[in-house]
Amino acid sequence: MDLDRALAISAAGLSAQSARLRIVAENIANRDSMGQTPGADPYRRKTITFATRLDRALGVETVRVARIGTDDRPFPERFEPSHPAADARGYVKTPNVDSLVENMDMREANRSYNANLAVLETTRGMLMRAIEALR
Repeated sequence: MDLDRALAISAAGLSAQSARLRIVAENIANRDSMGQTPGADPYRRKTITFATRLDRALGVETVRVARIGTDDRPFPERFEPSHPAADARGYVKTPNVDSLVENMDMREANRSYNANLAVLETTRGMLMRAIEALR
């Protein structure tokens, strides 16, 4: 029964980190997406929040995605009077995506994903050895 718990916890971790990686990838892909009309807002960075959830069948707490939100930090402005989204002063709002932050989030999510995958593989190996021992 404890191996079932380990599998459930690891699977939930894999799912959560996979969602986090998707959000980071979307942020990186849109870091240059600006509005096309004067004063239009550019792409706003997405954030992800996790929460624990009790798996009543196994009696363990697992992680889940609680909410996907947006980063409320203000948009940086860049002087670019020829851009279609430039305001009357010639400034364009740029996305509030910081490549350094996104890369760090990606590395952390990747490491967490790999750690959960290693636990899953180890647990699977233990189950296989237990089945072999029973034969």
